[in-house]
Amino acid sequence: MADAQPIVIYRPAVDGGRRVRVGDQFRGMAYGLLDVIEFLRGAGLEDVDEVWVRQSELIEWRGGGPEKWEQ
Repeated sequence: MADAQPIVIYRPAVDGGRRVRVGDQFRGMAYGLLDVIEFLRGAGLEDVDEVWVRQSELIEWRGGGPEKWEQ
């Protein structure tokens, strides 16, 4: 992942979803960590799992960390 693009998980929306952006492309609205994992895999990141998503310094969590899914 030397050429890793910035990953941003935005603050929760009213419905609990969080927008996921990889680089300059929005990948979708995640409603849990499994959604985030699928979006990251779809963006070409391999070996991504729940532990990686929770601990990775490559992910910028806005409006709360990986445990926050409500406003």
